[in-house]
Formats: sequence, structure tokens, C-alpha cells
Amino acid sequence: MAKDLRNWNPENNQQWDLTGKTIANRNLWISIPSLLCGFAIWLYWGIITVQMLNLGFPFANSELFTLMAISGLTGATLRIPSTFFIRLAGGRNTIFFTTALLIIPAIGTGFALQDINTPLWQFQILALFSGIGGGNFASSMSNISFFFPKKIQGYSLGMNAGLGNFGVTTMQILVPLFMTIGVFGGEPMILQNTSGTLIGKIPAGTETYIHNAGFVWLLFLVPLAFAGWFGMNNIRDEHVSPNIGSSLKAFFLISLMLIVGLIIAVCGLWLMLPKSANGGGIMMSKWLVLPIVIMFTLFALKLLPIGADYKKAINRQYKIFNNKHTWAMTIIYTMTFGSFIGYGAAFGLAIKVVFGYQHVLVGGVPTHNLINPHGPSALMFAWTGPFIGALIRPVGGVIADKMGGAKITQIVSVIMVVSALGVAYFLKKAYMSATPEEFFYPFLALFLILFLASGIGNGSTFRTIAQVFDKEQTGPVLGWTSAVGAYGAFIIPQIFGEQINLATPEYALYGFAVFYIVCIVINWWFYLRKNAYIQNP
Repeated sequence: MAKDLRNWNPENNQQWDLTGKTIANRNLWISIPSLLCGFAIWLYWGIITVQMLNLGFPFANSELFTLMAISGLTGATLRIPSTFFIRLAGGRNTIFFTTALLIIPAIGTGFALQDINTPLWQFQILALFSGIGGGNFASSMSNISFFFPKKIQGYSLGMNAGLGNFGVTTMQILVPLFMTIGVFGGEPMILQNTSGTLIGKIPAGTETYIHNAGFVWLLFLVPLAFAGWFGMNNIRDEHVSPNIGSSLKAFFLISLMLIVGLIIAVCGLWLMLPKSANGGGIMMSKWLVLPIVIMFTLFALKLLPIGADYKKAINRQYKIFNNKHTWAMTIIYTMTFGSFIGYGAAFGLAIKVVFGYQHVLVGGVPTHNLINPHGPSALMFAWTGPFIGALIRPVGGVIADKMGGAKITQIVSVIMVVSALGVAYFLKKAYMSATPEEFFYPFLALFLILFLASGIGNGSTFRTIAQVFDKEQTGPVLGWTSAVGAYGAFIIPQIFGEQINLATPEYALYGFAVFYIVCIVINWWFYLRKNAYIQNP
């Protein structure tokens, strides 16, 4: 087991060159694949639900959209407690334990998918626990921020986030591939509709092993848990993790805080979901529920009766909310990461629903449930956007290290506005056509530009946060902004689902474009105008 670190100072060039760089890079390269698996399990419902449609699982499209929405909301909510794990529990303890917890939804999903008659509520519970993978981003980013000097924060955070986010792409490639082979045993199911993988279409009538979508992650999670425990470090300095106690105490504290987040997420979902989807039938607006969930989570965490040391640590971390830059960067970060993760969650199912069906008039009434034999395979293309967005993120961080974070963010924000409007145009054309495949490639090209811009912008926001906040606050702010931004994984699939049901999917993109324009104004006001608070950090 790697030893705990004391007197850690990456800004000390002599210490950095002698031992610091090696230690920091070891922690980074264990953190990255651990985070990758977290993203994969958090968002694999976007691929699993497509295959569930192809296999004839007895659920409506709107019910399948709830699985991605549940994991999205839970993952974002769990980032709020995860924001504070490093100070309270230590980096090694946190990364090891939260990575090991992902084994639970991975195994559960594998078993549930073996039976086409598994009830919806069981999948919803598994989607809820998949949110643990989404929450891991906040603690992972906070942890890595303490290991590297400010001059390369854009690089180190961009690498951790960018390559970690390859979990989305890795999942979108591995899951369809492993569905084609019986490597983990079990009985196959028969495709009722054409499916696909990275290398081509798979015709209806083919055997598929959908349960491998869960089991395949055990190949990575088990060795990664060992690597985290034996290879990573806790930093026990005052500004990082001064009073973490024993590892068992740390695991208990993490579990308790995660349970708080899960309970509040369930309450939020109950307020929003219809009775047909195991909700309360209240159907409260998501725009009311999300602030309630966030505020109650923060309030509940602060009131946990677990000792003076905890209260002192949590109060110290909560000081970030007194800083106006926390709120500015929360909005800007939501534009970049929220867009990336939300589009990544909805991309595959949107391709399936919009381009996989013919949209024609039957008896004078529009219908959207006729299979399009010429439609593209969602599983062949769903990985492309998240792949580009994740790949470019470290590049965005490196460019921002040289040119300034706010300037790069402003450029990509304009690109995102134009791209969103272009995607809206082709979505509208496709959803009114009996041959929607004619509009697929322009739609795909513009959507990939949107992913590219959001990835670069996300890298540049890491640079801005690292420059605007001091060393103690950088980690919590990264965690907090990522928590709010992660609600994009809930909001965007929800909005897409709602607007598709209303036959106006283009309205979703119009709304996103307006939000991007608001972010352009905020970024200019805080960081780019002549008398900005901090000039192009």
C-alpha cells in the first residue's frame, strides 16, 4: 500500500523534479481508468436501452428514457457529496472505495438483462446505483487538482477528465461488441430489429448476449480497485486531507454521504416521474425539482451528526459558495460539460428514434413508429460524438494553458450556438420525413462539431478554475461545478424525450442555443471585458 503524503507542495520545483512528478503521474494514471469505468457504468443505459428496443423488451420509449434520466439525475446529485470526499476521507481511500462500489450495479445489470420479463422497477434501481459512477468525477477531479502545480493544471485536469470521459466511448464500443459473444455464458436473446456495432450492422434474427453489458466491466473494476488501494496516496496536509482517520472510518463516511444523496435523488425522481414509471404521479417540473434536490442535499450533508471534525471540515469547504466566481464558473462549466455529457447520454437513442423510424401520415395523423429499413444503426454511430469530445478535452486544456481559459471558452461558445441551430434544422427536417436518412449525415457532422466544441471548452474551463481559485478551493469548486454540470445527463435526455413526444425535437436545440448565448455574456463580463474581475485567466 502506498504511503500517505505529508508536506506535499507541487509548486516547489525541487520537490516536484525529485519525487513529486513521479508520484503525481502514478496517481493520475490510476485515476484515469477508474474514472473511465465510472463514466461507462453511469451512462451505459444509453446503449442498453437501444438494444432493449431491438430485442423487444416490453417497455415504451418514454419508459426507457427514464432509465437514462434516473442514472443522470443520481450521478449528478452524488457529485455533491463527492465534492467533499477528498478532504474528509483522503484520495486513495475515496478512489479505491468508490471504484469498488461500481461492481454492484455492474453485476446487477448483468443478471437483470438475462430475463426479458424483468420489471421496470428493477432496472430503475440499477440505474439509480449506476449514478455512483457519475458521482466519482467530482472526487476524482478534486483529488488530482492537489497533485499538480498550477502551471499544468489545464493539462493534468484535462487528461483526467478527457481520458476518463473516454468511458462513454469505450462503453459505446465494448458493450455492443461483447453483446455478440457468449464470453460470460448465459442464454442469448434474438434480435427483432437490426442492431449494430462499430464494424457494421447485425441483422434481425441474430443471437445477442445483452447481459454482457454489465458483466464486461468486472474485467476492469476488480484490478482497478487493487491498483487504487496499493498505488494511490492520501495527502494529509492541512489544505487537503488533515483528519481522515482510519480507512474504515473513511469508507463509513463515504457510504453515509452517498446514502444521503441517493435518498434525496429518489425523492426528486418520485416528484417528477409518472405513476406508469413508478413515480408519484405529481409530475412536478424538473426546473423546480432540480434546485430542490441540490439545496436539500447541501443542507442534509451539513447537518449530518457525525462529529466536530466533520462539521469543521464541511464548513470550511462550503466557503466556496461565498465566492461569486463559483457561481459564474458553475454556469459556464454547465455549458461545456453539461452539453457533452447530456448529448452523450441522449445521442444513441435520439439517432434510433429520429432516423430509425419513418415519419409519415397515416389517415391524416402523423405516425413515428414505422421501422425505417434504410435508417442508420444507432450503435454504429453513438460512440463518435463522445469519442471526439473526450479526445479533444486535454487539447483544450493545453491550448488554454497557453492562450488563457476564458478566451478559448468564448470562441467555442460561439461555435456551439451555430452548431446547435444547425442540428435543430436537420432534426426538424428528419422528423417530418418518410426518408429521414437523407438528413442523417449533415445532422451527424454538426453534432460532432458540437461535441468537439464542448470538449475544448471543458478543457479551457479547467484552466480558468485553477487560476481563479486558491489551492484549497480549486478542488471543491471543480467538484461542485461538475456536479451541477452533470445534471445535463438528466436534463438533456429528458428534454429530448419530451420534445420528441411533441414531434418538435428541434425546440430542444433552440433552447440549448439560447443558454449558450447567456454563457457567452457571463464569460465576457467576468473574464474578458476591459475591467473584468480577472482578465482571461
